[in-house]
Amino acid sequence: MDAGLKRELEEKVRAGERLTREDGIALYESDDLAWLGGLAHEVRTRKNGDVVHFNVNRHLNMTNVCTASCAYCSFQRKPGEKDAYTMRIEEAVRLAKAMESENLTELHIVNGLHPNLPWRYYPRSLRELKQALPDVSLKAFTATEIHHFETISGLTASEILDELIDAGLESLTGGGAEIFDWEVRQHIVDHRTHWEDWSRIHRLAHEKGLKTPCTMLYGHIEEPRHRVDHVLRLRELQDETGGFQVFIPLRYQHDFVDMKDGKVRNRLQARTTMATGAEALKTFAVSRLLFDNVPHVKVFWVMHGVQTAQLALQHGADDMDGSVVEYKITHDADNYGTPNKLTRDDLLELIRDAGFRPVERNTRYEVIREYPGPDGDRRESPQPMRV
Repeated sequence: MDAGLKRELEEKVRAGERLTREDGIALYESDDLAWLGGLAHEVRTRKNGDVVHFNVNRHLNMTNVCTASCAYCSFQRKPGEKDAYTMRIEEAVRLAKAMESENLTELHIVNGLHPNLPWRYYPRSLRELKQALPDVSLKAFTATEIHHFETISGLTASEILDELIDAGLESLTGGGAEIFDWEVRQHIVDHRTHWEDWSRIHRLAHEKGLKTPCTMLYGHIEEPRHRVDHVLRLRELQDETGGFQVFIPLRYQHDFVDMKDGKVRNRLQARTTMATGAEALKTFAVSRLLFDNVPHVKVFWVMHGVQTAQLALQHGADDMDGSVVEYKITHDADNYGTPNKLTRDDLLELIRDAGFRPVERNTRYEVIREYPGPDGDRRESPQPMRV
């Protein structure tokens, strides 16, 4: 990037001027990661100071049986396959109750698109989970699942959301977004929920008062221009609704080990390489700079590894997700080396070690507890980049 364009982009960012599609592509073409990271860090500091948010959450996947066979997914199973499972609601409640320790504040629920489960299974499961865990927020279902519920129930998405909210739903999850551009999407997604329906369902959720996350799966067959297009679609929807709380770039994963049944379901990996740590940091930085109207950017440490996650906090991210115990969707896909669990104390140490002040939040990004940051009197104590 020539010095003149670099100065122009710096001036736009510091003046709070919105970046364009061409600006986003130019940022991805820059090989000056330190400059990109510093600029993104200015924006995250302006929005969130020296804070890094986290929460204490658990993931619950009630079924991995799915009608879709998305090219990147190693989680899904077909009916009758080895390792296919579907929990009875009582089993899901029992498992969730066992996760209740450590002052759990959020249960994150994502499932396969089961061909035979009746619609009533889903609101009933939320109702019984909420009854068992009244102080735990239920963050459940992707827009793809809501679209699937329309098919199996005959109800509209609006009616479905009303019933789920009545049963205890506090937020949708951000999944099913992947990459919206059809040039890429037609090769990676094997279900019928694309931008039009994904955005329709999140728009409805926002109209009903829900705040939701949004995501992007990067590092497979897409190009930087597709990432820019993806963010700009979400930015435009955010202009309209204001309902997105956080943007979450998710790093695509290879299958590093054979599955338990001897199958490798990831059909993309033969022609892809995973994003490097530097590419991940660039993606966080450019996303933070483009997505000027979303308050938070989250690094999901399970998909990035803890060290890259710490570095992402210096490249635009201000949230490290939660103290996940088991995340089957990724850990069924790889042997990447990330731990299955980080406790609250682990997260506090990682955040402080990166030079930031930890703040525990709930699903709505309300502060539960603020913690001391790094010891500024210690010479070796890490500090955030100065801006």
